Amino acid sequence: MLRLHFRFLRITGWGLVFSFLNAALPCMAAEPLPPLPQESKEQKDARMQWWREARFGMFIHWGLFSVAGGVWNGQEIPGFAEWMMSEENAKIPVSEYRELVHQFNPVQFDAKEWVRTAKDAGVKYIVLTSKHHDGFCLFDSKYTDYDVMSTPFQRDILKELSDECHKQGMRIGWYYSQLDWSFPEAQGKRSPDYGARLPELIDLINNHTREITGNYGRIDVLWFDGEWMDAWTESDGRRLYQRLRQDHPDLIINNRIGKGRQAKPGEHDTREYVGDFGTPEQEIPATGMPGYDWETCMTMNDSWGFKKNDHNWKPAEVLIRQLVDTASKGGNYLLNVGPTPEGIIPPPSVERLEAIGKW
Repeated sequence: MLRLHFRFLRITGWGLVFSFLNAALPCMAAEPLPPLPQESKEQKDARMQWWREARFGMFIHWGLFSVAGGVWNGQEIPGFAEWMMSEENAKIPVSEYRELVHQFNPVQFDAKEWVRTAKDAGVKYIVLTSKHHDGFCLFDSKYTDYDVMSTPFQRDILKELSDECHKQGMRIGWYYSQLDWSFPEAQGKRSPDYGARLPELIDLINNHTREITGNYGRIDVLWFDGEWMDAWTESDGRRLYQRLRQDHPDLIINNRIGKGRQAKPGEHDTREYVGDFGTPEQEIPATGMPGYDWETCMTMNDSWGFKKNDHNWKPAEVLIRQLVDTASKGGNYLLNVGPTPEGIIPPPSVERLEAIGKW
């Protein structure tokens, strides 16, 4: 048999063998996914109860992009203000964009006023961008100097806002982007340096999330984003979720921590993918999302971050109808504001929040 085997190889050529091995090796090397956390229905219902009852949250997109306000070198940049640095928009080099750190000085920021404005509108929880895709941190981090303490402001935004939320009885959460345009992995496999800094990026994500969940008292929600980058896997998301829930058992985490988001509506199957709720963006699913928790996030105008020339504001009546529509279908409504470089929630946003509060 051995002699016949080698004769077969001589006849067919080694290409057949290599083709077989190339097809088989990925299957042989594939690692099983880390298990999802074990939690009974009763346990999850208890953890999710306040969030399901809240129905109305405030999203806050704020950072260095707010300084630019959608304008770079005198030219208005199309698209979302917070995306202006990206290859899809102005393609601003990292070194040039980072110079904005010297201009971030929101001297009119008043956490007490922000929380009061939210409460008067009927908001039950706030989610602030701790770090967006540009990599800048609104908090004091031991793991980077690209943070708020390197700005003229030199005050920890997360500390001031979380302290005030705790005082006023407001639930608080942080948005955090795994995607970071400072790393080649953000450009995907088209980058010649793809993968070179991946261990560093994973370490940074782990260290940052330890800081933002461990340094500010009780944190209720972690809202991840940027999970679409090739370098981030469902296994990465599961490991991070496991560790976060082990450290903070009551924490609620969205589905963008893993790879379960399905197209724009943000649908996912919680039996197969990690995350506590779905995240439809800029739309309300026609029939809701029967079978699991979900939250629609919505802008008031056409940008998440502050964009000085974006005046396309939705009428208050439209926002109220959207809130009612979302809640009636079993979802939460996360309505966004984009504060100015000075730290003020724009007056048109405040006017609409006041109208919702009066309603």
